[in-house]
Amino acid sequence: MELKSFYIVRFPDCDPLAHLNNSRYLDYFLNAREDHLRENFNILITDWLKQGIGWVVRQHQIQYLRPAFYNEKICITSQIIALESSELMVELKMFDESESSLKAILWTTFTAVDPKTGKRKELTAEFNELAQKLGIAEVDVAAGITERVKALRSLA
Repeated sequence: MELKSFYIVRFPDCDPLAHLNNSRYLDYFLNAREDHLRENFNILITDWLKQGIGWVVRQHQIQYLRPAFYNEKICITSQIIALESSELMVELKMFDESESSLKAILWTTFTAVDPKTGKRKELTAEFNELAQKLGIAEVDVAAGITERVKALRSLA
């Protein structure tokens, strides 16, 4: 299930040319994913911590395709694209307000850890059920993010 929300690019997040600063894309993407889970499923990160599951970012793969500008309204989407025993990969895309121009794409791999020990943790059956409920998009992860961008551009 692809979730989405809209944001305004803020001045302090921009470089001197009024483009969204590259490092701030990660903040916008991760904040959007947190918003998506809270607004659509009433899921908070702290809820998982209480259940003994913490999340750490193992890897980001990002491609910047077009700039996002100061005061521009953008749309950010997110969806799970892979699930393994202790990891999940989320695809996040940033578009213009009309969702016609892809500005950036991010694949983030999150690893589940035990908050008490900081060690990798197998995902519970309950979490796997939730992930299935959220939906796992059919994306050819093995082909890589560059091929994904090509496929998305061919749809536009």
